Amino acid sequence: MRSVTLAASQFACSWDRKANIAKAKDLVRAAAAKGANVVLVQELFETPYFCQDQLADHFALAAPFEGNPLIAEMAELAKSLNVVLPVSFFEQAGRAHFNSLAMVDADGKVLGLYRKSHIPDGPGYQEKFYFTPGDTGFKVWKTRFGTFGVGICWDQWFPEGARAMALMGAEALFYPTAIGTEPPPSPPVDSRDHWRRVMQGHAGANYVPLVASNRIGKEKGQAGEITFYGSSFVAGPTGEIVAELDRTNEGVVTATFDLDEVAKMRASWGLFRDRRPELYGSLRGHDGSPR
Repeated sequence: MRSVTLAASQFACSWDRKANIAKAKDLVRAAAAKGANVVLVQELFETPYFCQDQLADHFALAAPFEGNPLIAEMAELAKSLNVVLPVSFFEQAGRAHFNSLAMVDADGKVLGLYRKSHIPDGPGYQEKFYFTPGDTGFKVWKTRFGTFGVGICWDQWFPEGARAMALMGAEALFYPTAIGTEPPPSPPVDSRDHWRRVMQGHAGANYVPLVASNRIGKEKGQAGEITFYGSSFVAGPTGEIVAELDRTNEGVVTATFDLDEVAKMRASWGLFRDRRPELYGSLRGHDGSPR
């Protein structure tokens, strides 16, 4: 039996970076107090979601992976609480900028770096202005409490990433997120349930638990505003939501899984036994042609 408790958190961000980090740390402590072994904090939690607008001044928010003070501070926290922390941050690497995540183990060791693979571009979510598409490929890490894979926000809409991480041995998947209302000129749409169902599908299709953490609150940009959905959750290995937060309140939720039992059921269900990789060549091309 390998019991692990996974936690999702959510809160509203301001332009007070120190306050945002302090709030994130408070919620990690609250989750650890509930027995959490792995705590997920939302995407780019140091600041508001600055990608609503194309403003060159925002590039100054980025920092290198090596010697990054945010990662160092969160690593110290991880060590003190004996928890695993996936840490989302805005990375500067030479002339490039990435939407990145550092995986911090429960002893405070930084295990590695993942750079967001899929970069969205549309009203309110103008990330292609800021971020180069990630060059790390999908990653999984062996941590003190299990082997885990991480995607970042828009990555969560692509089943290929979740399947790749599951094939690489991920025993749970984590998606830090910033998603809310679609600003004009998009027609009014509430994508919260769609967003959730897609990730619930990743959990069920790969028979792994999944954690998603989103921000809350209304954030104004120059051209509009976004009201973030919150609704952070933990899904079980058959895709069921087993713990969730609402749309408006900050907080943490936890759920506990026996990873050995999940592995046994995953094997017996046949999802990986019955795969036919030789038939999936059409996935390699943008136009569906085999490559």
